[in-house]
Amino acid sequence: MTTKIHAGCIDENTVVSFTLTAGQCHDAPEFKNVFDKIKKEHYLEQAVMDKAYGSKDIRNILEQNKIEPVIPCKSNSKEQIAHDKESYKLRNKVERFFNKIKQFRRIATRYEKLSRTFKAFIHIVSCCLGLRQKFVNTP
Repeated sequence: MTTKIHAGCIDENTVVSFTLTAGQCHDAPEFKNVFDKIKKEHYLEQAVMDKAYGSKDIRNILEQNKIEPVIPCKSNSKEQIAHDKESYKLRNKVERFFNKIKQFRRIATRYEKLSRTFKAFIHIVSCCLGLRQKFVNTP
């Protein structure tokens, strides 16, 4: 009945990878799929994610790739790991991306029955956002 979009974004206008899952699926298992789709030219220094991605496995994958994980721990976690609170504030850029794509009615309501068609519209909307940003900010 619902669909969840898992996205890797550089900023609020640029998505570099995404996957779709059923709405009831947890976020953490989808990390590997999103991370593997990020191209090497999109080098990351930090990965700013929410608490759902705070597992040791995800942190290890990031550290092996020389990426600093900026992920707060869950409140019930046995081992509390510190994170950079100033860098974590950048996570709102991903939330702004989701807000922007949901301004397009087809994305917000998911009219498409096939996931490949829905993915195509996400790609189109992402391109529109990138072009809008490019042409609005040029002098």
